[in-house]
Amino acid sequence: NPNFRLWLTSYPSEHFPVSILQNSVKMTNEPPKGLRANLLQTYSSNPLSDPAFFEGCGERSPEFKKLLFGLCTFHAIVQERLSFGPIGWNVKYQFSTPDFVISVRQLQMFLNEYPEDLPLQALIYLTGECNYGGRVTDAKDRRTLMSILDVFYNFDVFNDEYTFSSSGNYYAPPDGEYPSYIEFIKKLPLTSAPEAFGLHANADITKDQKETDLFLASLATSQSTASGGANKGKDAALKEIVQVVKNKMPEPFDLEYANYKYPVMYLESMNTVLCQEMVRFNRLIEVIKKSIADLAKALEGLVVMSGDLEALGNSMYDGKLPALWAGKSYPSLKPLPSYVDDLCKRLKMLQDWLDDGPPNVFWISGFYFTHAFLTGIKQNFARRNKIPIDTLGFDYTCQPIREVTEKHEVGAFVNGMFLEGARWDYDAFQLEDSEPKVLYSEAPMLLVEPVELTKRKSFPHYECPLYRTTERKGTLATTGHSTNFVMDIQLPSDRPQDYWIR
Repeated sequence: NPNFRLWLTSYPSEHFPVSILQNSVKMTNEPPKGLRANLLQTYSSNPLSDPAFFEGCGERSPEFKKLLFGLCTFHAIVQERLSFGPIGWNVKYQFSTPDFVISVRQLQMFLNEYPEDLPLQALIYLTGECNYGGRVTDAKDRRTLMSILDVFYNFDVFNDEYTFSSSGNYYAPPDGEYPSYIEFIKKLPLTSAPEAFGLHANADITKDQKETDLFLASLATSQSTASGGANKGKDAALKEIVQVVKNKMPEPFDLEYANYKYPVMYLESMNTVLCQEMVRFNRLIEVIKKSIADLAKALEGLVVMSGDLEALGNSMYDGKLPALWAGKSYPSLKPLPSYVDDLCKRLKMLQDWLDDGPPNVFWISGFYFTHAFLTGIKQNFARRNKIPIDTLGFDYTCQPIREVTEKHEVGAFVNGMFLEGARWDYDAFQLEDSEPKVLYSEAPMLLVEPVELTKRKSFPHYECPLYRTTERKGTLATTGHSTNFVMDIQLPSDRPQDYWIR
């Protein structure tokens, strides 16, 4: 029968016949794009579209509908923030309809079972930590999730003048019938400004850049491999790139000399930090030198062009960091020319340290393994004062623009950090909002001092996470440290923590 249709839905399964999959029309239900469209779909779907459920709280219906609208907006926001990249969430989470459904059923159940009280803290815990937070793996993302939920799950939401955003466009409408909520949602702005998600207006630029990069990357991967005469031009360009990298790359460090000049000392852990950094960078230099030498021979036809060498050549031609180097490298998102220049700067920093002694100000971005440097600062303090190292933390003091003429005796001056989503105001000496269209701004030089955790300074501040790259997400390495997160820095601010967290 030509009118016969078969509807199949299945979880991913290795037993599912591939032939059926190939001959089928595939459909998927993804969240709609935009805050208004997301809210509209949520209100048009089960269980909210069921009148018995929507009016299922009796006398407490006004409270239920206020909190329900807040929960729907929260659900839409956590999904829409994915489009902003790492500014939205460090890790891409697939928040789904079942997360929302179980949360909304719990909301109704709690209101019906506790007629005299509203157990808001229990609702916040179940919704934030369990239902949505259950799939959140990054500690900073969990902090952000709970901060966003606080906007929608609070007692102020019952006040008709309370708004979810600074513009006042988003708020829980007064108690009404089901159609009134649909009409209210339809009157919301078609495209939501970043402030609706708790973000700065600059986030729109980041979002558009992300979409453009994805589009161009997809175009690049769809390009067919050139052949014939075009390949000759590619080979010539590759030879030139190889020669440029070869000329810039210095020789590996003399580890024997480094260990002789900076021996292992009980009271000076920085000697060990320097030597370990040199070992790590030497491995990287050796991989780069060997791989480009092999590629040069392959381009001349002296050795066989293996799969690894071909991938290396393609990456270098496209201006990307080759996977062969990335396996031995520190985290980096830079294109190849910038990566090589950055690597040379890092190597020069270590060479200057080797020749002239530790610098007065450490370029914290230049370390291969930043955690070793920070542990070295703590270890020196712990050994000199005979204090267990696990009882120590750091005090952070922002410095004015000045030239440092001598090293700090206890801690270390560090620079080379940048702020995203905020800027440092040297006049007010605190965090302020970013300037329009300025995505990144230089952070102040910091004095990092080890101190016992019970004696840390207390002042109005924001716990600002420091990452090695703007990607922010990382994996837990065998050392127990994240491959990207470094530490939390206390930066002075006259605004509440939640303002910057969101």
